[in-house]
Amino acid sequence: MKRIALTLIVFGFVLSASAQRFGYVDSNYILESIPEYQNKQKELNEISVQWQDEIEKMYAEIDRMYKDFQAEQILLTDDMKRKREDQIIEKEKEAKEKQKQRFGFQGDLFQKRQQFTKPIQDKVYAAIKEIADARGYAVIFDKAGTLTMLYTSEKYDLSEDILDELGFSSKTTKTDK
Repeated sequence: MKRIALTLIVFGFVLSASAQRFGYVDSNYILESIPEYQNKQKELNEISVQWQDEIEKMYAEIDRMYKDFQAEQILLTDDMKRKREDQIIEKEKEAKEKQKQRFGFQGDLFQKRQQFTKPIQDKVYAAIKEIADARGYAVIFDKAGTLTMLYTSEKYDLSEDILDELGFSSKTTKTDK
């Protein structure tokens, strides 16, 4: 009797699990198909290059100061040497702090990326949710993330549907499915 009850329970789980619908999207493909996202990425790259140039100029100034110090060192008093060394060290600290401020964890670049891309990502998420709810999907995976998918059937790829929901049509066919 216990064996029959256990078999019925297992059979019930199998039936309920098979009723679940799963789908996946490729968020990289979706985002790269949205012109607004491409424009924001280009803008971020330009800002990043500007900030990198700014930091490189600071390090070039430090290098010039150090070379000048090396050339003039024999003519300087001990007090003047310490003062110049302190100036160089202070400039290095400023450059490192600026680099951390711009490119560090939670730095300016990270915040700009959040500011630029979050609204677009929110729209994509809303479209995914709407399609999942409308079509009865229990789970939607993101193929672009760290999730490893050894096999995917194209019939479950909802990326094009998400783009359609957002009002973007794919100009080229997707080849990396």
